[in-house]
Amino acid sequence: MPGQETDIKSKCVQSPLVKNREETFFMQANQKMRVILKAYDHQLIDAAARKIIDSVKKNGGAVSGPVPLPTKKEVVTILRAVHKYKDSREQFEQRTHKRLIDILNPSSKITESLQKMDLPAGVYVEIKMQ
Repeated sequence: MPGQETDIKSKCVQSPLVKNREETFFMQANQKMRVILKAYDHQLIDAAARKIIDSVKKNGGAVSGPVPLPTKKEVVTILRAVHKYKDSREQFEQRTHKRLIDILNPSSKITESLQKMDLPAGVYVEIKMQ
């Protein structure tokens, strides 16, 4: 509301994972980090999800997931012959697998470990703070 001043510290909670006073920071109580993984190979994406979850749990974070999202299937139809024989066609498909991981109340240690993590080459990672 306009005209009302709110203290930022009243809306925030001190992180329990930070021991050093110089590294103390404040974060929102209901903050979460949403990680969306996309890949064409389901084995690669499952391995990447396991690696992220192990890293977060090792650093003392709470994880929800991995939740498998619907697989997007893209089909392309191509004529085999150049000029005629329209009945002779070939179809190719490409499947995009997705996984969702929620990290509840992430600390700076968790975000640093996610930034330094090496994931397989075929995995696309999207991270959002909510």
